[in-house]
Amino acid sequence: MKADVLRIGSRGSDLALWQARWVESEVRTIAPECRISLEVIRTKGDRILDSPLSAIGDRGLFTREIEEALLDGRIDCAVHSLKDLPTELPDGLTLGAVCRREDVRDVFIPHPLNEVRTLLAQKQGSSVATGSLRRRSQILARRPDLRIIDIRGNLNTRMNKLRDSDWAGMMLACAGVRRLGWEENIGEIIPADVILPAVGQGAIAVEIRAGDQLTASILAGLNDAATASAVEAERALLRTLEGGCQVPIGAYARPAGGGERDVLLMDAMVASLDGRKVVRGKTHGPASAPGEIGRALAETLIAGGAGAILREIRSGAPAV
Repeated sequence: MKADVLRIGSRGSDLALWQARWVESEVRTIAPECRISLEVIRTKGDRILDSPLSAIGDRGLFTREIEEALLDGRIDCAVHSLKDLPTELPDGLTLGAVCRREDVRDVFIPHPLNEVRTLLAQKQGSSVATGSLRRRSQILARRPDLRIIDIRGNLNTRMNKLRDSDWAGMMLACAGVRRLGWEENIGEIIPADVILPAVGQGAIAVEIRAGDQLTASILAGLNDAATASAVEAERALLRTLEGGCQVPIGAYARPAGGGERDVLLMDAMVASLDGRKVVRGKTHGPASAPGEIGRALAETLIAGGAGAILREIRSGAPAV
């Protein structure tokens, strides 16, 4: 921080700005004396919109330029959707806070003229749009007849594309839809046991420079311990599987609840691009050791056939 000014970096989409302004609001409550400025930074993922994420073949698509600004000292913290943040952070950077998670599930947004509101009830051969291989593979595993349309762009762009299309609907993260106040467009919230969410889905991460104790002390009040533990288990699994946009991986860790809040439950899956092969697993363990839980479940998936799926995808097998 420079003097008493906290400079926040963010992407420029409506959702990214909502998240950055939410963090700003929380910081004002914690440290009302702190002045805050917001810097919008355009990333590679924002510039390249004519290719599927899986075809760009690059990690940090939505974070690298923001992280460079953080390392250069142009900003003091970076607000990300945690699911966009690579599991290995650049040297010199660390997480200052993982904020309380929104709903982790995906939603089906039907076309405004489509009276069939749920995903699996769509008629034979219907088109469903998504930019996620994780969603694609899990949809095809249950409805191989559906035609999956690749879609890119921010949420406003996607909504406009849906309205102008002949698609049955599209898939989005529930968290983003709710944060923008678009709940009335939701046809169905998909249960996590039908479509597992992305690693970190629904959580906001605030990245800072390692050693910046002043910024760390301000942001510590935004950190939610239960969310941080759950997403660390998910990120440990993803790190072990060496996954990214090119691999259909889903995971969901959460506290057991009740009298066992110190227990973490976790489900995960790895799928082939066409959804014909799906390897699922589940485990539980102490919430104080999330990394061990995630790594152990990843090894279980690999032993159960996920390793072969990952090798096939990385060998250059054509995407579906």
